[in-house]
Amino acid sequence: MTEPTSLPDDPELLKPLIRELFEQLRKGKRREESLQAKVDELARKLFGRKTEQLDPNQLTLIDLAALGIEPEPEAEPPAEEPVPEAKTRRRPKRRRPSRELPRRRVEHSLPETERQCPCCDEVMPAIREEIHEQLDYHPASFEVIENVTFVYGCRRGCDEKIVQSTKPPQMIEKGIPGPGLLAHVMVSKYCDHVPLYRLAGIFKRHRVDIAEATLGGWVKGVSEGIEPLVQHLKDAYLLRSFCVATDDTSVPVQKKGGTYRGRLWTYLGDADYPVVVYDYTPTRERAGPEDFLKDFGGYLQADAYSGYDQLFDSERDPRIVEVGCWMHARRYFYEASQKDKGLPMEALALIRELYRFEKIAKDFDPEKRLDLRLEKSAPVLDAFENWIDQHRLAVLPKSLLGKALTYASNQWQALRRFTEDGRLEIDNGRSERELRRVAIGRKNWLFAGNDAGGRRAANIYSLIGTCRVHGWDPFAYLRWLFVSLPGLPHERLDEVTPMAWAAEHDLASKAH
Repeated sequence: MTEPTSLPDDPELLKPLIRELFEQLRKGKRREESLQAKVDELARKLFGRKTEQLDPNQLTLIDLAALGIEPEPEAEPPAEEPVPEAKTRRRPKRRRPSRELPRRRVEHSLPETERQCPCCDEVMPAIREEIHEQLDYHPASFEVIENVTFVYGCRRGCDEKIVQSTKPPQMIEKGIPGPGLLAHVMVSKYCDHVPLYRLAGIFKRHRVDIAEATLGGWVKGVSEGIEPLVQHLKDAYLLRSFCVATDDTSVPVQKKGGTYRGRLWTYLGDADYPVVVYDYTPTRERAGPEDFLKDFGGYLQADAYSGYDQLFDSERDPRIVEVGCWMHARRYFYEASQKDKGLPMEALALIRELYRFEKIAKDFDPEKRLDLRLEKSAPVLDAFENWIDQHRLAVLPKSLLGKALTYASNQWQALRRFTEDGRLEIDNGRSERELRRVAIGRKNWLFAGNDAGGRRAANIYSLIGTCRVHGWDPFAYLRWLFVSLPGLPHERLDEVTPMAWAAEHDLASKAH
């Protein structure tokens, strides 16, 4: 680089040097802006709001007519009510305890000396009673079940033949845990996110000393015992679905000197086959979902992870059709809106229209929902596509808005797919909600011990996740399962699925 003291005096020689300096300044400016954008993005993720909510008043400023959308007529605003001068803080409403809880009646009566009538000195009887409910708690308790078997033999010693009764098969053969204790351990770790070492400490307070390693052995035994059932849920339910939703998240796995990132994948069936099945892979390579879905044909709703590309290659295999996720597309535009309130807000306004129609069609049957999408959502999508084509080439590809436009453009056919069938969802939110439980759990148990531990977690998460998605109590199901499953032939596994348990206990109508 030329030093300032050695600059030539000839203007013709100075011009190329000046042009070079201007080019370096432009490159430095672009690099500075790129680094600043990354810093801002990291700062928002670390310290900013986790929700992606916007002020609805901002979106009302967007002129939808200018974007090619005919605005829907606004509903008449309700009559204004007088606003009180000062808002009083609302106290939380006390909820009465459920009538399904066991109840114990405790009577508080007065002695006869305090019930004498001051007029006639007669003892006053009770003329009514007032009940004041109080919710109490009893800590979890343990009991020891003594399984007694008998040996029978002839007293006369005939051929010295004896027979012996046997106890039913157990989930952990030759182990001490009963079905209730096993169910409690599984639900505590994989539903309530309590690490095994912490659970061992809780047991010790109840004068039951169980080593953490022993609890880990129970988890291993349960996972191996339920593996055929999880495989049955996959083959007989999930892979028969019209549409499968999937997503994945990282799971730290312990290794010598640190950890590496394994992956937990969740797969959700549709309304006809409402199950959740998890899978574990040591890496995020495409071989994981390809192997899991090798026997599936239908719609697959996922994010734009490139590992799915081979599955969506219609020339290679036309059985699987991609369905995009508008939640992911919106997230890119939301990130861009934190830097620029112009064009990204127009995209968010269009996406809001799509979700407004979905809210209207929430309780529609699939046929009616599809009709509404074709009538209302399709014109919005057409306008959105024109908007993308108009601005995509005018925005820097590596900017936040450029990335949002590139994502939407590359995924456009998949993002429009929900207008092909009323049974399809507009986004993949239910998969993200299912994985959120794993994300909460790993903050507590920190890591899996090895790849085998990841596969065990996937098996147990599958049963608990299926219960949770229906609103059923996973503890009640697992306790029933650990009594019913041991010794059951594989051809009868359909009798012990979460759906079979719910039907037996008349819970299907109570799911939420």
